[in-house]
Amino acid sequence: MEEASTIPFDEFRSTADFQIPFDLFVSKQHKGLGTRGFLRFTDSAGNLVYTVKKLLPKSAAHDPHCVKLLFDSSSNILFSISRVSKRSWQGFKGNNEEKNLIFTVDKTVDEFSRTEFKILLVGKNNEDSKTELMMAGNPFKRACTIYKGDSIVAQSNLMYKLGMGKVFVPRSRFRVTIFPGFSDNSLVASLIAVYFDGRKLWM
Repeated sequence: MEEASTIPFDEFRSTADFQIPFDLFVSKQHKGLGTRGFLRFTDSAGNLVYTVKKLLPKSAAHDPHCVKLLFDSSSNILFSISRVSKRSWQGFKGNNEEKNLIFTVDKTVDEFSRTEFKILLVGKNNEDSKTELMMAGNPFKRACTIYKGDSIVAQSNLMYKLGMGKVFVPRSRFRVTIFPGFSDNSLVASLIAVYFDGRKLWM
């Protein structure tokens, strides 16, 4: 029997020039009163890196099969994230019409103070790979950790106070730190969008 096609984790490892953690800052923006909000990922200087927007119209906001698109700063589609069911998602490279499946996510624990997800990277022939990530944390605290085995790939957390003057940072903004050893920041941003999908983060 032929072995399933895989995406080795090494393909997502960083190059030698990525040796320090990289921070993304997540917030929700609205273009106008009454408009649907969208996620923004910026760097430490405030430069736009990614945005996440829903593809379906407002009337389908709670559709279990809604799609979210991850754009880069030039509005190119990097990932299409399709909610297959209340506990399952699929991530496609680029527009989901291309059917270039990259990852699948299944929620395994769904409690008030803790959620857990199993992530599989997918092979070239749309077969499950042996590369598995785990994602767990507390959505209310904006806490999410992505693991590969015993190693931490990325981690999100609230920023209560920043800087010498201890400026208060609202709960509507939090930080995602991507650690050395993983180079695909857009994949991490997509997984963060999955983790907080359907959560009322902005109270």
